[in-house]
Amino acid sequence: MKKIILGICMMCVSVGGWAQKDGGKPDPDFYVFLCFGQSNMEGNARAEIRDMNGVDERFRMMAAVDDAGRKREKGHWYTAVPPLCRANTGLTPVDYFGRTLVATLPKNVRVGVINVAIGGGGIGGCHIETFMKDSISGYVAHRAPDWMKAPLKAYANNPYEHLVEIARLAQKDGVIKGILVHQGESNTGDKAWPEKVKMVYESLLKDLGLKAKDVPLLAGEVVHADQGGVCASMNNIIRTLPQVIPTADVVSSAGCTCATDSLHFDAAGYRELGRRYAEKMLFLLGKNSR
Repeated sequence: MKKIILGICMMCVSVGGWAQKDGGKPDPDFYVFLCFGQSNMEGNARAEIRDMNGVDERFRMMAAVDDAGRKREKGHWYTAVPPLCRANTGLTPVDYFGRTLVATLPKNVRVGVINVAIGGGGIGGCHIETFMKDSISGYVAHRAPDWMKAPLKAYANNPYEHLVEIARLAQKDGVIKGILVHQGESNTGDKAWPEKVKMVYESLLKDLGLKAKDVPLLAGEVVHADQGGVCASMNNIIRTLPQVIPTADVVSSAGCTCATDSLHFDAAGYRELGRRYAEKMLFLLGKNSR
């Protein structure tokens, strides 16, 4: 009977939560990554069968919102089967970022991701101001279009604070090792974008008690000019981010295929971009990628 009860308890942990080591202390081998942005971070392509199967249980996602259809509860860990953002979102670079990490890192290392992103409105969608502490209230009140109201409500009308709230829960279980951002389409041509991203990054570091040298920032390029990307000119601005944030690096989107709108990546493009995020992060973590 004791063995049966123990087995049931372990099943509950593996499905709905994640066991801590050493009497509740964060596990130093549980690497947590925060992810934010707009539609390409949220995930615009439909996940295919190959994306739904064979996900290593070492790759986890903490639900940022409730998802009744998948029996996911906000603030709990689950195996990272897409969607990783919210119900009715799609494949994202984060999917293959995490899969590549767990395939490369030692078997004792686990990877957890938190994805807070808002998409759905095309080029007129979520601006970086949506994640800026000093701008979000005004943005919600005066700039957010009608389509954005539902996802904003899911994040209590403050995506930044929501990300911090979930991140603090994750810090009880593991160690935040990096931050991923994919945003910029809505800020195309905004030369102040790097400084705005810096504000978000520094706010996250301060509010979560992190040090920049321990938590690099990775920013992905938008759909590239070689794919006819309608916002490709923004990549020139994105590439300047390391000049403003020394602990930041940029992930190239060259050759990553896109959807017919030339704004969002397709499934293959997300997979490749995610692998590139992982390779860059492995390098920054001092690991050898394959």
